[in-house]
Amino acid sequence: MDFKSKLSLLGLATTLAAANVSAEQIDLTMYYPVAVGGSLTKIVDGMVDDFEEANPGVNVKAIYAGNYNDTRVKALAALNAGESVQTSVMFSIDMLALKNSGVIRPFDDFVKTKEDQQWLDSFYPALMANGQVDGKTYGIPFQRSTIVMYYNKDAFRDAGLNPDQPPKTWDEMADVASKLVKKSADGNTDRWGLMIPSTGYPYWMFGALAKQQGETLMNSAGTKVNFNSKGMVEALQYWRDLGSKYKVMPEGTIEWGTLRQEFLEQNTAMMWHSTGNLAAVMQNASFDVGVAQLPAHIEPGSPTGGGNFYLINSGTDAEQQAAYNLVKFMTSPERSAQWSITTGYVGVSQASYDTAEMKEHVKNQPQALVARDQLKVATAELATYESGRVRRVLDDAIQATLTGQSTAKEALDSAQSQAERVLRRANRDSL
Repeated sequence: MDFKSKLSLLGLATTLAAANVSAEQIDLTMYYPVAVGGSLTKIVDGMVDDFEEANPGVNVKAIYAGNYNDTRVKALAALNAGESVQTSVMFSIDMLALKNSGVIRPFDDFVKTKEDQQWLDSFYPALMANGQVDGKTYGIPFQRSTIVMYYNKDAFRDAGLNPDQPPKTWDEMADVASKLVKKSADGNTDRWGLMIPSTGYPYWMFGALAKQQGETLMNSAGTKVNFNSKGMVEALQYWRDLGSKYKVMPEGTIEWGTLRQEFLEQNTAMMWHSTGNLAAVMQNASFDVGVAQLPAHIEPGSPTGGGNFYLINSGTDAEQQAAYNLVKFMTSPERSAQWSITTGYVGVSQASYDTAEMKEHVKNQPQALVARDQLKVATAELATYESGRVRRVLDDAIQATLTGQSTAKEALDSAQSQAERVLRRANRDSL
């Protein structure tokens, strides 16, 4: 029996054990983001097909809505238009806003059996930091990631560096990157030592630098931020210094969406990026690829990232129960292993790494364990009330600093005061 057949039978058994789903035809709508690239839609379609095969009374309509922000906007627009949307993968950091607006309901409402509770308790704690609040679970990790450092082992060898010893501290990273810069005869840079993207999700990269400074961007309740402490200013200054002082990466902003290709074309020897790019990088690189945890300063670490499954407060009881069963199916150990193997995203539970298929995969591709192992030193991604507005002021501060329009302190002082105004208003409105 092949892997897919075993998974289908597992899904069937899981579904038969889940009570209260009507034999009548149930139609589900699921919104889904494609934020990193690759053939993710085909993978998700295949998983949905397997669920439908194991659940003949359920039809799932998957709507691919672009990036995470697009997905949230389109799913909420459909709800406002009176359409039924039962589940969606959206930013893990959207949880507070979604809960506060009554859009989502807790998974705890559907936990009726010991098996349900075991499933709910199975996920890595670091991934649940952006999924739980007030003692309840509103987000189930699925398309989850940490930031990792990809590096070109061949470039390391050419520069006389040990390809099995990537930099482990900020000082080492700046030093190693300087040795990896390659200049042409006319003085132009043919290859940079390092690139850290500063468009798309600059706050996410800054969250890594903050963690490495021993700082957190916000409190656990999402009501206060910490943008302009001494450690934060030093972190942003270091990011700018990599371009302006150490000259190991381009000055100004670096595009999130094109950085993977820059790395594959060997325009940079190292890059910070989502582990969600792992499969595409490994499949397309013409050189020996290394993957490492991010370097430490005061301490190591990275924020988690990516998307959670949410149960939308919409549709009939039978539809919502079926949506819950769909989420359980998609996040089962075998499915999580399949998803991680084919994309590079982190398997969301230890059970997914205990599957035979995952054990075989990591034996052949040990790079796949880096992001999982980094979960031990991971922190929650920036999540607050009015999260979009708060992230925007921090993104603007980061980019203003990197482009030389402002000092790190001035930019972060401004971001702190703007974010405090936004959060004061949000806290007042929620009373």
